[in-house]
Amino acid sequence: MLKRKNTKTYAVEGIQLSSVCSEMYPKRRYDLSLVKICDGSVISGVFTKNKAKAAPVIVSQKHIKYKNPKYLIVNAGNANAGTGIEGVNDIKAYCKILSDETSCSFKDILVFSTGVIGQRIKVNNIKKSIPKLIKKMKEDNWDNFSKSILTTDTCTKKISKRFKIGNEIVTISGVAKGSGMIMPNMATMLSFVATNIKISKKELDKILKKITDKSYNMITVDSDTSTNDSSILISSCKTKTSYEKLSATDKKKFYSHMESVYIGLAKKIIRDAEGATKFISINIKKIKNKKYGKNIGMNIANSPLVKTALFAEDPNWGRILSAIGNSEIQTKDINKLEIYLGKYLIFKNNMLNKKYKESSTIKYLKQKNIEINIVLNNGNEEVTVWTSDLTHKYIKINAEYRS
Repeated sequence: MLKRKNTKTYAVEGIQLSSVCSEMYPKRRYDLSLVKICDGSVISGVFTKNKAKAAPVIVSQKHIKYKNPKYLIVNAGNANAGTGIEGVNDIKAYCKILSDETSCSFKDILVFSTGVIGQRIKVNNIKKSIPKLIKKMKEDNWDNFSKSILTTDTCTKKISKRFKIGNEIVTISGVAKGSGMIMPNMATMLSFVATNIKISKKELDKILKKITDKSYNMITVDSDTSTNDSSILISSCKTKTSYEKLSATDKKKFYSHMESVYIGLAKKIIRDAEGATKFISINIKKIKNKKYGKNIGMNIANSPLVKTALFAEDPNWGRILSAIGNSEIQTKDINKLEIYLGKYLIFKNNMLNKKYKESSTIKYLKQKNIEINIVLNNGNEEVTVWTSDLTHKYIKINAEYRS
């Protein structure tokens, strides 16, 4: 794990949060949270494309279609996945307590879980904790929320921004969790971001989809997509001026800040990848289109041979070339291909660069932040994929996950 500094997160007007210990884990810690969303808010969400969807994903995907939900309930320690109809019934059982206590309907609640797959969730623990959660609701509880959603994570992942658009203060605050089982195919593990800008659901949906494709869809640790991946974007709509009425410049400013939050959270996930010692950026340059480049980048990022070589600080560039060759790259593009480790050109004109000195790349790979630069020379587009190395510790963490 590559340590990152965590800072306090700004409260978002209209969004209240609380966290408690419901004893999902043997050791006492925050493991259950409730988020209350004010009236007039809008919510957008994207969910896992894993076909073995967990019960909370099945429920939340249905509920988010009806109207804007009023509550999110989130637990760590148990994924409530692979539990069939019993898993859905368990959700209904503890959500009834929340419904009764808050006078909302079951459809007003979105549910999220993360943890071990295949075990029934501790319904009574959640039931007993709901009254405590309701009493502890505050707008400035983001830090505890970020702690409550962790599983194998070694640190919280949170980013917050506050800036002016016109005469109004706009806030964006977000948290995420994820360390392993990470190759999002639309979202990532669990992610919750909120803002106070007034905006329509249609525009919020557009922003989330576009930003997800640039952030969470561009990271991978182990090529596994979780059964529970969910990403939620909330707007409390508390600003007087709506997003739709902003100038093109101010819309761009808002989007830029929102994008930086999502990309920042995505990078934090990679920096905290299970057992990671390297943060790896794979830049695919001068490509004909982004989809083509992403496929090549992901093939490199998901190669165990590339990842173990980088852990060993071994500039085994042949593994990178092999991973590229196993992608959807067209044969004619191999002849134009250039491979760099950092600034060092290794491969060009379908052969080893005659001026290449391996000693330079051996020294370069001792850094924690590594760049693999692939130049295709067949267009003007560019994409970046982020990943980590593959270490002994990753194997140990996952071998002992249920111990």
